[in-house]
Amino acid sequence: MKLTCLLLLTFMMSLSAQKLPPSSLQALVEGNASSTVRVLIYEDLQCPDCADFRKMMDQDLIPRFKSTVAFEHRDFPLAKHAWARSAAVASRYFESIAPALAVEFRKATMAAQEKITAENFQDHLTAFATANKGDPRKAVAALTDALLQDRVEADYQEGVARGVARTPTVLVNGDPFIETFPVADIIRSIERELAAAKK
Repeated sequence: MKLTCLLLLTFMMSLSAQKLPPSSLQALVEGNASSTVRVLIYEDLQCPDCADFRKMMDQDLIPRFKSTVAFEHRDFPLAKHAWARSAAVASRYFESIAPALAVEFRKATMAAQEKITAENFQDHLTAFATANKGDPRKAVAALTDALLQDRVEADYQEGVARGVARTPTVLVNGDPFIETFPVADIIRSIERELAAAKK
């Protein structure tokens, strides 16, 4: 037990030590994209803890910080989740149409996690595309698009290089929050970074 706690502490310290610059790849950002205070979110669209964090974002973080903070999404689909990588690729397809559409797809997918399976994921995808006046055939074809797949993999490998192993891993200018955490703690961290940015 002591060894596990020590390893977790070491991992969190290594993440915290990295003050992260914006990715060289174009990021999907909610809030103020030009802010120096960046909340980097490594997420898996099939992950229940990520769905809980999405609710936290919608209820508490975005309303409070949308004009002052950049919330950057990174795809980190876990191997244990059968349709997470396909969902990440689909999100990149919708992002190529409009970033706001990708955000809505991510929200809709996480909200419907309990209903989605590997077998019916394409039904979910085509239903979302149709409801948003898109071409469902293009959406499904995008799942095999090598460029979109590479972008998801680049996010994943970036996360691996930084020591990310669980989702969500949320970094507030490098300050790590992993899997589950109180909203008050992450708000405090964001407010601390905003105050520091004003100095």
